[in-house]
Amino acid sequence: MPFLTRKMRRPGSGFRGVSALAAVAALTLPLGGCTQVETTAPSAVRTTDVRARFGTVDCREVKCVALTFDAGPSGNSARLLDILKDEQVPATFFLLGRRHIDTYPELVRRMADEGHEVASHTWTHRILTELEPDEIREELRRTNEEIERLTGRRPTLMRPPQGRTNDTVQGISRELGLAEVLWSVTAKDYRTTDSGLITRRVLDQASRDGIILLHDLYDGTVPAVPGIIDGLRKRGFVFVTVPQLLAPGRAEPGKVYR
Repeated sequence: MPFLTRKMRRPGSGFRGVSALAAVAALTLPLGGCTQVETTAPSAVRTTDVRARFGTVDCREVKCVALTFDAGPSGNSARLLDILKDEQVPATFFLLGRRHIDTYPELVRRMADEGHEVASHTWTHRILTELEPDEIREELRRTNEEIERLTGRRPTLMRPPQGRTNDTVQGISRELGLAEVLWSVTAKDYRTTDSGLITRRVLDQASRDGIILLHDLYDGTVPAVPGIIDGLRKRGFVFVTVPQLLAPGRAEPGKVYR
């Protein structure tokens, strides 16, 4: 598996208000070497009442934040799932295929069974903007089919490796019924094993409707999760999956959310 060594920098300002910013439908996000990409804020998607799987949550009324984990399952995922279960925190997992889904199928099933959102991070972590259209389709199709085989549910969300996307990737995602999800908070846990530093980075950046990017395959990340949960809860945040963050709206295939 290619190591995740180049991640998109954290975008500038987050969407802190709900009512004042609900009319803001999209931001233009420059991705290095790619076209300008419009990204939609979670607050722009919500419309009516919502009943979330982890209790009743209305992200128009409470401060929601979404924990997301890329590039699993891994040897650390079971411990992470134990923590999330103990804390009753839902997460969104963007899973890799080769040497991950095919190595830990029981963890993919467990993620779904315990109420987490299971999504795609492609089959081999190739940079989609550097591929031909048929190669992009195969990266996404194969992952979708394997997740559906294991969980009984086809993914509706995808995170492109390194956050790199363009019009072609968006068009193929639309064709395959996938919306793209980027992030607003990154701990850059692929560059450090210091769990305390990972925790501080997340707490320093988190804001309402934040989408937090972490990777459970790195040794410093899972030990940081309890501190992240505790710190954000003390600030009044409620944890939700990405679909819950958008609810009662839905992610639209072909669109990019951040």
